[in-house]
Amino acid sequence: MVWFKPFGRVFRPVSIAGWVRSLLALGFCLDVFLVVDAKSHSVSDTFYGVFPFWVPTFLGWIWVAERTSERGVNPTN
Repeated sequence: MVWFKPFGRVFRPVSIAGWVRSLLALGFCLDVFLVVDAKSHSVSDTFYGVFPFWVPTFLGWIWVAERTSERGVNPTN
């Protein structure tokens, strides 16, 4: 089943599972941002605080998107 389709250099969700995965990742990143930003004193504090959470989240999202996209499901293309 294809969850994502390539859209330039990124992927866009095309199924319910893809949308759920994307919204959960974005919701988690938003929650982390709000918690970290409430306790930070500067922009650099916020960047340092969200980096350890955002990078693995986006890398995991990209990993899933590549493997459930048309390229990952049908590697003969």
